[in-house]
Amino acid sequence: MTQALSHLYKQWSGADPTSIDLLPESGSERRYFRLHGSNGTVIGTYGENIRENETFQYFTEQFNKKGLPVPEFLIFSTDKRCYLQSDKGDQSLLGLLEQEGETERVYGLFQKTVRSLAQLQVQGDANLDYTRCLTNQEFGKQAILADLLYFKYYFLDALRKPYDKQKLIDDFDALSNYLTHTEYKYFLFRDFQSRNILVKDEEVFFIDYQGGMKGAPQYDLASLLWQAKANLSSEWKEKLLVEYLDALDQQIGKPVNRTVFRSQYNGYVLIRLLQVLGAYGFRGLFERKAHFLTSIPLALSNLTTYLSKQSIGIALPEFEKVLQLCISEEIVDRFTPTLATDQTPLVVKICSFSYKGEAPKDSSSNGGGFVFDCRGIVNPGRVEEMKTQTGRDKPVKDYLEQQTLMPDFLNSVYDLVDITVEEYIKRGFESLMVSFGCTGGQHRSVYAADSLARHLRNKFKVKVELQHIVQDAKNWINELPKNA
Repeated sequence: MTQALSHLYKQWSGADPTSIDLLPESGSERRYFRLHGSNGTVIGTYGENIRENETFQYFTEQFNKKGLPVPEFLIFSTDKRCYLQSDKGDQSLLGLLEQEGETERVYGLFQKTVRSLAQLQVQGDANLDYTRCLTNQEFGKQAILADLLYFKYYFLDALRKPYDKQKLIDDFDALSNYLTHTEYKYFLFRDFQSRNILVKDEEVFFIDYQGGMKGAPQYDLASLLWQAKANLSSEWKEKLLVEYLDALDQQIGKPVNRTVFRSQYNGYVLIRLLQVLGAYGFRGLFERKAHFLTSIPLALSNLTTYLSKQSIGIALPEFEKVLQLCISEEIVDRFTPTLATDQTPLVVKICSFSYKGEAPKDSSSNGGGFVFDCRGIVNPGRVEEMKTQTGRDKPVKDYLEQQTLMPDFLNSVYDLVDITVEEYIKRGFESLMVSFGCTGGQHRSVYAADSLARHLRNKFKVKVELQHIVQDAKNWINELPKNA
């Protein structure tokens, strides 16, 4: 991927990039990079879905012609697997919200966002060739049913709880019919959330709209205001809804019927909440990606808040039973990890070591724990430029994440260790030891130990002691005075 993007960058700028940074992984199969060079930085994207890449190019070029707040598309590779776009920075609206909370500044940026959303939906829709869409040309009944079935197969059915499947499908059909008949249909982003809104020089820019299609504008607004991770207050949701409606009035040149709009908006909020639960279920329960599992409690909390305050607007008895099942105490507890407190005695000691020596001994009174052998993972130390680096250096981390089975290995480790950590917290145990070994105690074991430490702190808030036996010894020797 980096070689392909380097070649493309040189083709565009006339010179090789000075460096390439791998950006955090998103929920899709695409990978993003920031390429540095004499002309500043650009964003490189690598994806095997050529149709998806072509759709992004088409939408971006059309929106740029209309002066809408999106990046500039710079160049496409010959095989259409990678492309470059202008860099709008790495400060997302979600990141600012998490840093500052619901401040006046952040509200102002959300206000700009909903106004720009209405502008892009209406103006972006004009003369857009929807045959270029990645999947459906319109978010109609078929697409709504697909979202509901996504929730059914990847979250609801994974709960293994009984319900009347035929009655539920009938309710899905009734709801999708109700939501399909909307007065307004414009460009629909499909995944409009604050993580996909970048802030640069106090202006907002939109990314990740390659899944766009024609559809009800309420869906995008619901995606933004009810994003579980953002957890906006009810006051902000209501004020921003009004801000959006005012902006939509201006864009279409006439007042929107707000009663009808709000009624269908509530329905699309529910559709979006369930689609997100389906996505978390697929990525977490089926693909076993740990960070998606930790998002399920937030999504269930969001659904609980919605159901306590909103009405769908039509009678859907089996659907309502299923929704109450999803937010029941039993199901919420199933996905909510037990968190450590200041009084929790458990300390998890995590070590990396070399198999040229011995595995570290557990000096606690109970002994035991886990020892994981990382030697089945391809060794970055065999790559010349990484021989002197460690599992904490960026090239090594990128190599392990992109070119080895380390992510799958760690997901299996998390599954095993999480069970024990949660039980130990509940039962008041004081210690657990987890060790990772590799040939030299330098690359794979160091990376794995760091990853587990970060995972356990984030998920359980448990106390962790981290030791890299080989690397800590080297650092200690290097710090000795020369005459020691």
